[in-house]
Amino acid sequence: MTGVTDSTQLTAVAAQAPRRRTATSERVAALAQRHGAPAVLLLACVVSAILFPAFATSDNLAGIAIQSATLAIVALGMTFVIISGGIDLSVGSVFALGGVLAAWASPYGTAAALLVPLAVCGGIGLLNGLVIARTGLEPFIVTLASLLGARGLLLAITGEGATTYLVPKGATLLDVGRGTLLGVGYPVFVAAVLCVLGALLLQRTGYGQAVFAVGGNAEAASLMGLPVARVKVLTYVLSGLLAGLAGVLNTARLGSGVTILGVGLELDAIAAVVIGGTLLIGGAGSVSGSMCGVLLLGVIQNVINQIGNLTSSLQSVVSGVFLVVVVVTQTYLSRIRRLR
Repeated sequence: MTGVTDSTQLTAVAAQAPRRRTATSERVAALAQRHGAPAVLLLACVVSAILFPAFATSDNLAGIAIQSATLAIVALGMTFVIISGGIDLSVGSVFALGGVLAAWASPYGTAAALLVPLAVCGGIGLLNGLVIARTGLEPFIVTLASLLGARGLLLAITGEGATTYLVPKGATLLDVGRGTLLGVGYPVFVAAVLCVLGALLLQRTGYGQAVFAVGGNAEAASLMGLPVARVKVLTYVLSGLLAGLAGVLNTARLGSGVTILGVGLELDAIAAVVIGGTLLIGGAGSVSGSMCGVLLLGVIQNVINQIGNLTSSLQSVVSGVFLVVVVVTQTYLSRIRRLR
């Protein structure tokens, strides 16, 4: 009788061992998905500081921050869109349009330079959201059309790019774009504040939780009584507003509305968000991860510039390699987490 009992206990222990290993693998995979981007960013900074003494200087770090500020704002909006299960290809053109509209309206005052581009860019986001939510068309197609439409509107305003609008000297807008505090440009502080507010919105509000639910399973979210269409519309409006605001800050820093800017910005924003751990299929992600992705791209570009004998186009190659590696890794980790 004792022998039978011992055999049963051994069988139970043996059966539990694979489950414990699976649970451990799931915890490790979840930890890697949540904290992988900050770990890689920290490693990249440490290695860069060792190899390039000029990397860790205050001026260089401030330069990385100011160069990353506008992308961070655009990536913030893209984070919400991708978590909701969508994509926004129009942000690059909306960014450029917002900058040109800010320069065009700047002679009428700082308020006009801010409100005009936000109204137009928010309107483009609203149009994207309404079409996607009400017709069921793929976000890729809808926002691709908006990309072309916003770029066409930009060219119409500037006479096919022949006219460059300048921000008047002494305008408050220039102070916002070029002013510094503790050696860091104002746009960096604006981006930091927006990211903190975005993180709180995503993690601490009903709207943020609805974004996760819609991205995870829109049909299930609808059955739960969530306003799926409204969530999608608000998400694209937010993306358009943030892209327009980033364009305004860029114009404030440059002093003019440059028409050729923003080409490929949507790809940089998507890359930063995905590198930061947000799943392209939606339903998972974080603002902090996206910001780590933005900074990681900035560090890569800075290191390439410090090497000196490499072209800046190599940054795109490295970013592409990073993106492929991250997507493959995310897929593998997601499969591990689904094992039971």
